[in-house]
Amino acid sequence: MPSDAAAKGVKLERYASGGALLLRRVASGKFVSASSHLLFRATVLATLALVFLFALHYPSLLSRSFSLASADGASSSSSSAPSRSHRSLLASSSAAATYGSERWQKEIRRSAKPRRDGGLSVLVTGAGGFVGAHCSHALKARGDGVVGLDNFNSYYDPALKRGRQALLADRGVVVLDADINDALLLEKLFEAVPFTHVLHLAAQAGVRYAMEAPQTYVASNVAGLVSVFEAAAKHADPQPAVVWASSSSVYGLNTDAPFSEDHRTDRPASLYAATKKAGEAIAHAYNHIYGLSITGLRFFTVYGPWGRPDMAYFSFARSIVAGEPITLYADARRDFTYIDDVVKGCVGALDTAGRSTGSASSGKKSGPAPLRVYNLGNTSPVPVTRMVAILEKLLGKKANKRIIAMPSNGDVPFTHANVSHAAHDFGYRPTTSLDAGLRHFVDWFVQYYKLDIKIAKPSTSKKPAAGTKKKASATSASS
Repeated sequence: MPSDAAAKGVKLERYASGGALLLRRVASGKFVSASSHLLFRATVLATLALVFLFALHYPSLLSRSFSLASADGASSSSSSAPSRSHRSLLASSSAAATYGSERWQKEIRRSAKPRRDGGLSVLVTGAGGFVGAHCSHALKARGDGVVGLDNFNSYYDPALKRGRQALLADRGVVVLDADINDALLLEKLFEAVPFTHVLHLAAQAGVRYAMEAPQTYVASNVAGLVSVFEAAAKHADPQPAVVWASSSSVYGLNTDAPFSEDHRTDRPASLYAATKKAGEAIAHAYNHIYGLSITGLRFFTVYGPWGRPDMAYFSFARSIVAGEPITLYADARRDFTYIDDVVKGCVGALDTAGRSTGSASSGKKSGPAPLRVYNLGNTSPVPVTRMVAILEKLLGKKANKRIIAMPSNGDVPFTHANVSHAAHDFGYRPTTSLDAGLRHFVDWFVQYYKLDIKIAKPSTSKKPAAGTKKKASATSASS
């Protein structure tokens, strides 16, 4: 995310006047002199106007010269919805003076300090996002140190992200309002704390939105990833291990199932998928050149409490409650993966990441470093129509369904994860069924939006025999 302005593809354009400027030779020296003064003043005014526009649209670039600045983003990506005002970037830079201050460093170090022997110190980008907030909570709960950053952009309701931030603050996790393309800020973070790991989850999400705002995906998912790798490789001593979010979308038009890490990923079906595939190629380069330990995680349709409103299960729940119609793609199937299972996969990847072998001071690596990629899915594709049926039952209301053929907008007919590599390397085993996971989501959904809905009780099987006890459910809502 070079800057939030760049994430929106905002261009500073210079307009020339429609007519050509005609200069005539005038015999009168006074007239020429007066014209020169007017031309000089016009030039000065035009220059000042350009400087003002530049400062308005590219504050993060100017901040590098004068002070440390922070921008603001969704899962910390500089990606943002077109509605976001550039003026908010200028406002956010008012806190720039605090970055790098003694008080700032004290807060960062307190949040980053592990509370258990051998604990990790993790920088989580996109900590205000769905997966980022859950992972930050899980790491802090087991005694690891965590510092988050997020730019809280308006791709979806920032209030949801602020709510996640508040929950993490209650648990002692600092989440900075910052953009991953603020290179100077990242340098200051690595100077203040010797992070052992970076969990890079900041990104511009969503397949269809890429058709509306393609530049935001390049700015966040490509430039933002490079920014994080640059800081980790050149400004962290010792270098941290990096675990980052790729996507199951990289499989694109692949028809072999279940999807394996060994399958081809050179036919992306969307720009979003293409940026994630580019990220995997970039990861290879930084691993090879700088000795960064890098692990990519290909997520498969993650869902659960505190989820993203743009995801189908979330938007369908809202439409069902509101009595609004929903559109389903015929025969679409997804490998829905519950958030708790994904968090376990992320933590397992962090624990087994292996060390980086490069040195920021020398710019050399002592040998090859780990470069890994894993699928994190549920291994059980489910028709989207069944997901809707479960929501209908839980919410006690029928959906007004409209089923159409799948359009050519970047979506794919099905996803299906083979997780054997993750199972072998760090014991990843998803355990949450779609019925159980959606129940946890609906419980949260009704409570968060204060809905007057009586959630349907789960069906009960045979009563246990006398003298026996029911086994407690092992699934948590993990918020």
